Amino acid sequence: MSRDPERGRLPAAFLATGGSSFTEFVSQHDPHLLPGGRTVPLTPMVDAPHGTTIVTLTCSGGLVMAGDRRATMGSLIANRDMRKVFAADDHSLVGIAGAAGPAIEMVRLFQVELEHYDKVEGTVMSLEGKSNRLAAMLRGNLGLALQGLSVLPVLGGYDAGRAQGRIFSYDVTGGCYEEQEHHSIGSGSLFARGALKKLWQPDLDRASAIRVALEALYDAADDDSATGGPDVHRRIWPMVGVVDASGVTFVDEAECESIVATILADRRDGRSPR
Repeated sequence: MSRDPERGRLPAAFLATGGSSFTEFVSQHDPHLLPGGRTVPLTPMVDAPHGTTIVTLTCSGGLVMAGDRRATMGSLIANRDMRKVFAADDHSLVGIAGAAGPAIEMVRLFQVELEHYDKVEGTVMSLEGKSNRLAAMLRGNLGLALQGLSVLPVLGGYDAGRAQGRIFSYDVTGGCYEEQEHHSIGSGSLFARGALKKLWQPDLDRASAIRVALEALYDAADDDSATGGPDVHRRIWPMVGVVDASGVTFVDEAECESIVATILADRRDGRSPR
């Protein structure tokens, strides 16, 4: 797929009229560049950094997604400030858990896929379309998942037709499921879901939804050693993204620090978050 050395031109494949899927284009012309096109090792690979806990919940006019910053490799803390929540495009967020390398690579490919579709079709892909494209990518990663390098994303986006946020979860085989109200993935998800069930309410405003997300991550970190809570000493805070009709925004560190300080003070004084 390199330039023609004699003519100095791109190969004909780049100039032909094709479909709107970038992944399909690469699979036809250079499949080994895709994660699923690589040789799978014969023995399971377990000593790789893994991302842990992501929480997401709907709020008034959109949704909030937050992730802790810790990556683990067995019992070792491999990274303390890993980014696990990304903007897939202008109106959707994707969070990752599982093998860090393949997960980040999948997110980047997904971002290119959506941008390619936008340019070719001249319109933004529907939220259902985005969820199905991500499911197809997961199915392509099944070989690596069977060797211990599984990727588990969660997709959240703003549905303009319904004027609300929607959440889609996945399994390692590529199954896609729409979640209602809230969801969590990763090693601390069991504890985070308990907090979300207690604290989530219909039509939460932005500030309240962000606090609920941080409360859930705090509870997860309290009981799951692979989940990193707010690191006050190093000033490392969870990454929080918000998506609504105006697009995707990320909560800045100063706001996150302020909310965390309130949570810690309330818990220290025995005040209920509700």
